[in-house]
Amino acid sequence: MALFAGVMAHADTLRFATYNTELQRDGPGLFLRDLARGEDDQIAAVLAVLAHADADVLALQGIDYDLTGEALSRLAKAAGYTHHFALRPNTGMPTGLDMDGDGRLGGPRDAQGYGRFSGQGGMAILSRFPIREDDVQDLSTLLWVEMPDALLPEVNNAPFPSEQALAAQRLSTTGHWIVPIETPTGIVHLMTFHASPPVFDGPEDRNGKRNHDEIRLWQQVLDGNVGTAPTGPFIIAGDANLDPEDGSGLHGAIRDLLADQRLTDVSPQGQFGTDTVDWDDPVPGNLRVSYVLPSTHWRVVDSGVLWPAPDDPMAETVATASRHRLVWTDLTLDPVGSGE
Repeated sequence: MALFAGVMAHADTLRFATYNTELQRDGPGLFLRDLARGEDDQIAAVLAVLAHADADVLALQGIDYDLTGEALSRLAKAAGYTHHFALRPNTGMPTGLDMDGDGRLGGPRDAQGYGRFSGQGGMAILSRFPIREDDVQDLSTLLWVEMPDALLPEVNNAPFPSEQALAAQRLSTTGHWIVPIETPTGIVHLMTFHASPPVFDGPEDRNGKRNHDEIRLWQQVLDGNVGTAPTGPFIIAGDANLDPEDGSGLHGAIRDLLADQRLTDVSPQGQFGTDTVDWDDPVPGNLRVSYVLPSTHWRVVDSGVLWPAPDDPMAETVATASRHRLVWTDLTLDPVGSGE
């Protein structure tokens, strides 16, 4: 990882990163309050991680959404980014239905995506380059039942938790966005998402199947079945909440995405190989759940997982910031890359 902390191989190299900050708070407005006070150790640690990574374009997860955008604006300014973007996520969005089958209404699992309030634990993009907000594709409203070949939850051959609930259920737990960014090398589409954890459900495997289809949605886009696929260079970056081999979940979804011939699995390395999250041992333990996957238009210059060794000066800061680790990739456009 010789090219860390912003040292680029040449001028046309761009650094893309993804990072689940875990900055979400337990109530609306609390994240903005903590930002405004300027005394929160976790926020300070996250900002230090962002400064150290020095990414040109950064996909964030675990950041609360507010309608005015004030919190994201403050975070972007503190992190030194000129451009930022966020849409209302599905997390905490009320449905008025029993979405988890517990017989009660109004709980965090009865929202379109798990959330104690609307916008809890959303997504955002920070960029050094202009974002074409008017041209963003927001796939977050896609209903799960509308997903081609959807793997829908059932109990006794009946829709779970009910036909009415499943008919109203959006596929995206948080969101799926295709965001065009005006980089020095031209328009690059950032395809970002944060999938449901494939746990915290019952034998119907509702969350596991939803996670599976959230990951598979990107291939449906590239196949031309959902939305409009980018015609030029793109990056898939986000938290898939699924390891190719270990932990819970239907691992075939992420394996298929990593093996897709239109993408490059960079396999960035950190202290624990490709693992990107420090969860409790022994279960679930360290896993690879965050990904930066460039299209084959790009040549990979360098990559890594920001997971310092214990004696590294950044180690304590990184651990304070989030259980997740920032994943980054340095890319330059490949003149022979076709994206085929």
